[in-house]
Amino acid sequence: MTVMTKEPTQQGDSHGPDEDLDDELDHPFFADPAEVTAETYPKLRNISVGFMLNRVARALEPAPPDYVTLPLEGGLSDSAHLVAVAKWNLVWESAQFRRRYFEEDELPAEAAQIADQGDVNVTFVPRTATRYYEYAPLYHLLSQSQAERHHLPLVRTGIWPYTATMGQPDRYLPADFGARLGRAWASAIWRHLSPGSPLSAFSRSEPIRLLAHNLDFWIPPVTATMEEMLRGFPVSNDDAGEEPVQLNDGSILDGVIAASPRCGGTLWCGESWAAEVVEQVVEAADAGGRLRAIIDAMRSNRVEDDFSDRWSYAREDFERKLYHKRNKVRVRFVELTDTIPVQGPETEVEGNLVVGDFLALLDQRERQIVVLLRSGYTKVGEVASILGYKNHSPVSKYLARIRRKAAEHFDL
Repeated sequence: MTVMTKEPTQQGDSHGPDEDLDDELDHPFFADPAEVTAETYPKLRNISVGFMLNRVARALEPAPPDYVTLPLEGGLSDSAHLVAVAKWNLVWESAQFRRRYFEEDELPAEAAQIADQGDVNVTFVPRTATRYYEYAPLYHLLSQSQAERHHLPLVRTGIWPYTATMGQPDRYLPADFGARLGRAWASAIWRHLSPGSPLSAFSRSEPIRLLAHNLDFWIPPVTATMEEMLRGFPVSNDDAGEEPVQLNDGSILDGVIAASPRCGGTLWCGESWAAEVVEQVVEAADAGGRLRAIIDAMRSNRVEDDFSDRWSYAREDFERKLYHKRNKVRVRFVELTDTIPVQGPETEVEGNLVVGDFLALLDQRERQIVVLLRSGYTKVGEVASILGYKNHSPVSKYLARIRRKAAEHFDL
């Protein structure tokens, strides 16, 4: 799933990062402080389309939805268009087939352009500078302490998918809302990504830390989690049954069935419930091992600069593997069979003896033994072990042949 956005045609007056919001906290956008408890906050609900439609075309294999922003808040005055957008979002069960509910002029212009592309699954949200509506599901999973720790205001109960305005959030959210939310979300999921090692143990550029802060990465799994939860909700009329969807020309639309819409209700309420959903979001991100493979690849390619000065199990494990590899380094030899030995400035000279030309007279195993002896392995047993022999006898025989060749080559 992707998130498609366009530059806001008209940005609201976002608060600066340090500007006090106390004067605005009585606005309906914010949660009532008297109602904020661990049992009631955070909270997200869904509204059923059943109050608008008796039957829906339920997609049998729904495509992942994209988020598309529209100039809805302050930019769309036609109430009929606003209702049409709400209806479009509420028939989420229809997925890529939802355009078939609407006449040509029923949707606002930009939404109609999307519908004209064919059976595409999109969710429309208002276009804002802070991108609040795209990130709202993540925002509404933060506990009170997580939000306040990152200087984010507590907002009232969220509704997904978008159906109506919440009063131009750009007016009430800090200008750096996305950055703050990224830090808060990373703190909420970090224990699932790197158990035992705190977020502060890593540098700001560490790949897994960057992934945790990337809100766009987490929008698809949180959306998939919400839709999976909603598919478990009861239908509004059990007696209606399911049947094929018949088009105006009498043909049957493949890939869908006509069914009663599902009821709306609460997706989560309270800290403990939200924490369970966060865990489900991480599991959704790992569908088919995707997230796990990404994290494993990042861990396998860590460097020292990925860690801060703070101790952690992750750093200890990294350093143990690093030093273990250095201590257990295995010697490998590369033979260039098509080259001709040339005596030049780079030829090794030791004790007035030209070693380079002599090595050219030795076979592969003999050259390996000479290299090891000149690299500091002076014991025959050590050389035999490195070359894979069970005892020193083969090396001793090779040394005897090497001595004979050396005597012939240097006229000793």
